[in-house]
Amino acid sequence: MPLSLTTIYFIDMPIVTLTTDFGMKAHFVGSVKGALLSEISEVKIVDISHNISPFSVIEAAYVIQNAFDSFPKGTIHIIGVDSELNPENTHIAMKLNGHYFICANNGILSMICNDLTPDQLVEINIHEKIVGSFPVLDVFVKVAAHLSRGGTLEVIGKSISCIKPITNITPFIGADNNQLIGHVIFIDRYDNVITNIKKSFFESIQQGRRFEISARNHKFTTVHNRYSDIVNFKIPPNKRNDVGRGLAVFNASGFLEIAMYKSNKATVGGASTLMGLDMMDSVAIKFFNP
Repeated sequence: MPLSLTTIYFIDMPIVTLTTDFGMKAHFVGSVKGALLSEISEVKIVDISHNISPFSVIEAAYVIQNAFDSFPKGTIHIIGVDSELNPENTHIAMKLNGHYFICANNGILSMICNDLTPDQLVEINIHEKIVGSFPVLDVFVKVAAHLSRGGTLEVIGKSISCIKPITNITPFIGADNNQLIGHVIFIDRYDNVITNIKKSFFESIQQGRRFEISARNHKFTTVHNRYSDIVNFKIPPNKRNDVGRGLAVFNASGFLEIAMYKSNKATVGGASTLMGLDMMDSVAIKFFNP
């Protein structure tokens, strides 16, 4: 069956995603969307998140790393976190795996570039042509509009070869290969704590050995693949006591997470609050040789 005109129209529509720390109380998100609609006659705007903690580059990096690849090739991703232009915080645009990213060179893209190599990377240099002090609105929207029209990166920036890294983004491995130390990089709305230890990395160090995870004074010797793995479904529901139990799990994005089963900060509490774990706190794993 041939595609209808409506279907073709949808496929050809530019997609721009927004990830910011603006929240929804003020006018910032609305202003950026209005500017995009004014610049790009037909555009699909998708909110990834506007609830990134203020200036939290690490949170933004985790969110965009785990969201971008769900979108079609050609999608343009605007990241408005810690984006004020200054000599130590320039603006960059990157093409990677068929996607475009526009943000500040403050480490946000370094998590993605740990696993993938950019196809093209430029430092944006169109600022002298733009008047304004709201870079996401004044600069990033202009770059997104240029790219949506088929424009190339070299027109809006000069080629660079490296991205500013985020410190502590890579887990530390002990000299004897028997210890792995990671850090908390995200705390979700359930108060679960996500570390920077990926399942593939964990298994490459583990090599089938027994282990013990230490998060503050809490210990775990098993990592589950689902939250409900801790439930014994052979026991009648009225006799179970699993809600609020702590566990370690590899989450849907493949990161080691310290969680509580069916956590709720208003009732049973959550891992971050009850275990005293905050952003960038360390989580240690000790491996035992046979």
